[in-house]
Amino acid sequence: MNRVLALAIVAAFAAGCSDSGSSNGALSALSTPSSASLVTDNFSGTVDVGGLDVHPFTITIGNQPVSVTLTAAGPPPSIFMGLGVGSPATDGTCSVFSNAAVVVQAGTGPHLSGSIAAGSYCVAVFDVGNQTVPVDYTVTVVHY
Repeated sequence: MNRVLALAIVAAFAAGCSDSGSSNGALSALSTPSSASLVTDNFSGTVDVGGLDVHPFTITIGNQPVSVTLTAAGPPPSIFMGLGVGSPATDGTCSVFSNAAVVVQAGTGPHLSGSIAAGSYCVAVFDVGNQTVPVDYTVTVVHY
C-alpha cells in the first residue's frame, strides 16, 4: 500500500471515528455481562513503510464491551500509527469499519472502545504516511 493510499484511508476513517450502534459491526457502548469471561488478545508485528499488518480475533459474546489499544510502536516511540477494527477479507486484509479507525500514538488507555456483535473480526495497524523505517508494534484487544 503506498503512502497516498494510506493517507486516503486515514482521511476516510477519520471522518467517521465515533461510536455507533449500526448493524455493520461498528463499535457502540453497552453494559458488561456479570457471568462472562474477559478475553485479552495480544498481537505483535511489524508494519513496513507504506504497509499494514492484520490480526484476526473472534468475539464469542456479542454486544458487550470491546477495547483496542496500541500499547507499543517504534522506532521512533512517538510515531503515530493507524489502528482499526473491521471484518477479515478473503485475501488476508482487514476491511476496516469507517467508524472504527483512528490515528494514534502508543499508550495505555483504549484507543477504540464500544461493543460489537459476536463474530469474526480483525485489527489492523498501518502506516499513515509518516514512516521512514519498519515499525514494530504491540496491540491489545480486550473482549468477551
